[in-house]
Amino acid sequence: MKKVLFAALAVVAVGLAFAFMPKPDAAATSSKTEVAEGAINWMTWDEAIKANEKKPKKIFIDFYTDWCGWCKKMDKSTFADPAVAEYVNKNFYAVKFNAEQKEDVVFQGTTFSWKSGGRNGVHMLAYELLDGRLGYPSYVYLQPNYERILISPGYKDVPMFQKELKFVSEEHFNKTTWEQFSTAN
Repeated sequence: MKKVLFAALAVVAVGLAFAFMPKPDAAATSSKTEVAEGAINWMTWDEAIKANEKKPKKIFIDFYTDWCGWCKKMDKSTFADPAVAEYVNKNFYAVKFNAEQKEDVVFQGTTFSWKSGGRNGVHMLAYELLDGRLGYPSYVYLQPNYERILISPGYKDVPMFQKELKFVSEEHFNKTTWEQFSTAN
């Protein structure tokens, strides 16, 4: 009788242990190639660089911070729009980059690190690509050879963001300025 009672308690204990274990993060357990339909395929900096080496494509970088309310609004509205996601995925490698992250990034033989200062410090790759203009959200568009095309600060609604994506992806920047393009289109 004691053996049966002990076995039953062991089964209940194991069941309770599994019931109260934290569930794994879906992003951590799914592969990067599985992207929800209508969602942007966000990559890390390193993933985008590797993908660009295999198949060159323009790079779109969303510089955000954890405390930025407009960044969160951009995620929930503009970036969540299925037409925006489809266009971004077709024409760019999209990078989500925390401008205050503390992990080093090695790019083209240079190590970019986090530096203290300001509210929560800054990652020097963000500082470099944004020319030191650290307002969030901010976006940077790069050519496949990593030459910067455009720095774009601030929240954008879907129509404005689509216009900006078109300006970059269709290379209107070679013929006109963003200001002229945005007022004419």
